[in-house]
Amino acid sequence: MRDHAPARLGSRTLAALLVVVTLLVVVPDYLTDRGLGLVPLLIFLPAFVAGRGTARQTAVAAAWVVVVLVGLLVYDPFQTVSANISTVAFTVVLGGLSVAGAWQRSRRDEEISRLRSAAAALQRQILRPLPLLTDRLLADGVYEPVEEDSRVGGDIYEVMPSPYGTRVLIADVQGKGLPAIGTAFAVLGAFREAAGREPELTAVVEALESAVVRHNAFEAQTGEPERFVTALVLNADGGREVQVVDCGHIPPYLLYRERTGPAVRPVPLRNSGVPLGLGSLAPESRAVERFPLPPGAMLLLCTDGVTEARDSAGAFFPLEERLAGWVDASPREVAAGLLDQLAAHTGGSPADDIALLVLRRSAPSAPEREEPSGSGGPGPPAAGSR
Repeated sequence: MRDHAPARLGSRTLAALLVVVTLLVVVPDYLTDRGLGLVPLLIFLPAFVAGRGTARQTAVAAAWVVVVLVGLLVYDPFQTVSANISTVAFTVVLGGLSVAGAWQRSRRDEEISRLRSAAAALQRQILRPLPLLTDRLLADGVYEPVEEDSRVGGDIYEVMPSPYGTRVLIADVQGKGLPAIGTAFAVLGAFREAAGREPELTAVVEALESAVVRHNAFEAQTGEPERFVTALVLNADGGREVQVVDCGHIPPYLLYRERTGPAVRPVPLRNSGVPLGLGSLAPESRAVERFPLPPGAMLLLCTDGVTEARDSAGAFFPLEERLAGWVDASPREVAAGLLDQLAAHTGGSPADDIALLVLRRSAPSAPEREEPSGSGGPGPPAAGSR
């Protein structure tokens, strides 16, 4: 997560600042015949400290400036420097105001810090920290909400062990802001309940569909528009194949090494269903498809904050091209490396939430059949409904 906590002044930094600024202001006045009139600038030093330091540090800065000005009055009988009683009085007044301002700012910063801590705790309850490990899968990735002060956005993920295998969800709620987060809560809650209860993956998706429909009906009572949710719901059991139901989401990418070199391909899902919340409009019910996940291969799931990221010229992020360089990396390295490349591509200003999940089997797969002679490896991922 991005950290936006303001920098604070340390005690040594404050002491160095007071001494250096004082010397830079006072010494030139003594080195010139008539003085440059820089000494009155010292009265603004407490106000500067108040912007980053505590009320106590600001009071120390104000006291320091008063002592310096009084010292100059005592030891400068010829008035070479521009220090006088009115300057000292103004310093006292401005110093007091600076201390009050620093105290108010400190209280505001503490309140913001408490709110961010509460948001971080809430996020840990909503989106569990990665990596996540089950008896079937290792899942790692990154999550970056586009709003700086938000800890949770419209993109969501979850990895849940169940008696039927490891269930995985990645989803993208339409829109942004608090209403989108409310829909995300509804989907996550429904998935966590249904993932361990329903033996069939289609039944899990039906539970998510019902949750979105109910939430939209509730939101309509307050005047909020209905929202749909694109999602991928996967199940990895003890076999070589992975089951998936596509609800209008970006297809997953398979990363593996062939005998001829690294290979990256989107999984060709044939049944791209409608998003969650729009199931009543679909002519057919959602279906389960299956595709192979060879041992050592990785599966990348992402949201459109990745595939639709643009640079300053409007060019899309070349995801498939970049993934080819990470085939032999760990899931953690893939996720972190892609995030860095996305930041470079967008200039550090993404236009949408970013969610990445990289999956790899954490337990040995079922025995594989012998490849035909001359085969180039596992070959392209094939998906089909059963």
